[in-house]
Amino acid sequence: MILSDRTLRTLIRQKRMTVSPLTEEQIQPASIDLRLGTHFLTLRNNSENDVITMDSATTYESIESEETVIPPLSFMLATTIETVRLPGYITAFVEGRSSVGRMGLFIQNAGWVDPGFEGKITLELFNASSRPIRLQSGRRICQLVFAQMNRGAQHTYNGKYQKQNKAVGSRIHQDITHVSMLSKI
Repeated sequence: MILSDRTLRTLIRQKRMTVSPLTEEQIQPASIDLRLGTHFLTLRNNSENDVITMDSATTYESIESEETVIPPLSFMLATTIETVRLPGYITAFVEGRSSVGRMGLFIQNAGWVDPGFEGKITLELFNASSRPIRLQSGRRICQLVFAQMNRGAQHTYNGKYQKQNKAVGSRIHQDITHVSMLSKI
């Protein structure tokens, strides 16, 4: 069940869920808008032959700024101003705002925030347009759509991105298990 603005206000007022800092204008009929923070990561180019792999850490350039420009057909990580804390029975979907998407800026975060997550949201930004896009801290950039689960999670999120407070690059190389699909055939 998708949560309404009235339910979201109640949960926040009762401190059962946190989205902070938060203004009334950010609360939409069935979502909460999140604003762009000041921390960005871009992929570091070490050499022309560099290949990103899932087995080793990816290197990033860190940018701390009130604004930055994302070039055409480029990828960047960013963070939200807001810190989010979800109880064990609520999950959230990260969606780009239509007004931002109409400029050619695609926003994702793997699309999902697990129950029990606490921290700022790292956003994956892609400029699909042929022109640079100036990003400004404080602008509403995406929205969280919240859903109540049919039961509380047996194990809430406690993963490698818990309590992140800036944009965080991929940590897939820290995954405990990974098995080659070829060895299973």
